[in-house]
Amino acid sequence: MKVAFIGLGTMGAPMAMNLLKAGHEVTVHNRTREREKPLVDAGAKGAASPKAAAAGSEIIITCVSDTADVEAVLVGNDGVIYGASARAIAVDMSTISPTATRQIAEKLSQQEIHLVDAPVSGGSEGAQQGTLSIMVGGEAADVEQVRPVLGAMGKTITHVGPIGAGQVTKAINQIIVAGTYWSVAEGIAVGLKAGLDMAKVVQAVGGGAAGSWGLAHRSGNMINNEYPLGFRVRLHRKDLLIALEAARELGVTLPVAAYVEQIETGLMARGYGDEDVSAIARSVREQSGIG
Repeated sequence: MKVAFIGLGTMGAPMAMNLLKAGHEVTVHNRTREREKPLVDAGAKGAASPKAAAAGSEIIITCVSDTADVEAVLVGNDGVIYGASARAIAVDMSTISPTATRQIAEKLSQQEIHLVDAPVSGGSEGAQQGTLSIMVGGEAADVEQVRPVLGAMGKTITHVGPIGAGQVTKAINQIIVAGTYWSVAEGIAVGLKAGLDMAKVVQAVGGGAAGSWGLAHRSGNMINNEYPLGFRVRLHRKDLLIALEAARELGVTLPVAAYVEQIETGLMARGYGDEDVSAIARSVREQSGIG
């Protein structure tokens, strides 16, 4: 299929590469144009703007940082809305406000452009390996049309409901991630203070009810107090703010998510915003007197 991919960051670049490997005809655009080069070298076409990338594409994928960026790329000046053909499908794989997603869908529909929201989970590893979990909102016919493309990037593709439902599901994902990572960090701190062999501890608890992706893939970071990038603290905080806003609109209280958001705000203020989100363990370690 003819696919445009806009946004070639830590997640977007490997996702676009997997589309190329799957045999799709891919056009790429990134605000920092230098990021397009590895994709172009691999066989993609570069485009000077979202509008240009959308021209002639059946499916236009966006994977950018926040709500304002998605709005600019899809419906802003020189945006996808001015380049895409009628009946093209835009697939937003960013994590943004569900309310904004529905508003963008309404604007695109005025030009007969359909929107599917399809945020992802699985970190940079999942993006590279093509094993992301993709949470999809939109009309059933649109979702089925884009499913083969999503299948090149993800292992689990779930249509969870109408437009915006994917973003609500991603908010739920990030709420759970926040609580899981914080609990793992607390557990690691107890083990370190007790002088235990933490590799054995992780093996022991990981085989039972405490097992989780966060424990399996990020406990090593927390034990070693080293946080190589998987998913940035500042981006997870942005996601939590979206989740907290959605929860307020629904009348739901999220005390743990709110606490972790404050921890991440503090980490950002101290210059740790570009570390992996497992760096929230820094706060537990410091409060516990662990160097």
